[in-house]
Amino acid sequence: MSWLPPLALGFWGVVLLQAWASGRLNLLLRADFHGLVLGAGLALLLLALASLRWRPQRRSRLIPWTALLMLWAALVVLATPPRPSLSTLAANRSASDLGASPLSFLSPPEQRSLTDWVRLLRNQPDPALYGGEPVRVSGFVLAVPGQAPELARLLVRCCLADATPVGLAVRWPPGRPWPQPDQWLKVSGVMGVEQHQGAARSVLLAQQLIQIPEPARPLEP
Repeated sequence: MSWLPPLALGFWGVVLLQAWASGRLNLLLRADFHGLVLGAGLALLLLALASLRWRPQRRSRLIPWTALLMLWAALVVLATPPRPSLSTLAANRSASDLGASPLSFLSPPEQRSLTDWVRLLRNQPDPALYGGEPVRVSGFVLAVPGQAPELARLLVRCCLADATPVGLAVRWPPGRPWPQPDQWLKVSGVMGVEQHQGAARSVLLAQQLIQIPEPARPLEP
């Protein structure tokens, strides 16, 4: 069974390389760190080949069982790769520090991204400043308990472990059912004002909804 530990290492190297090649890392990690995953996958493959070439003479009863568990886990990941739900993740995270956005005020309203709008509304929350401004943003539908769904994005510094959700309140077109969570939409409309919990807030008055595929890189830096 001395071949089992190298085989387990090799399969985990394949898992990392397959995640890098398929683009699935875009759902888990910022693009800046994709090279580290590629390097780790290659290193595991080289380590597996070296272990096959120079097998240790001393054997342990624990290593085969540990290696068998690692091999089983790698095969499970290859057979059923994870597909995280961004709306579920966002619902369980706190939107705290969004960082600075120097282009929010300088860019024309219709060129602001959803993240630009959220940062702008947090820095200058007076709804009267933005009433009637055109809005063209895209994001995924985020369910909000007891309220209409929001349009949201996830910001990451490194990976999903530090993801911060940013959501924009939307008044969806009347007479149509609300969109489903995790659905990606491009929304056009104007910024309006509504009463929310006893205070006025800005809300996107949606006029046109276009369903779009999930972008290749759904996480924003």
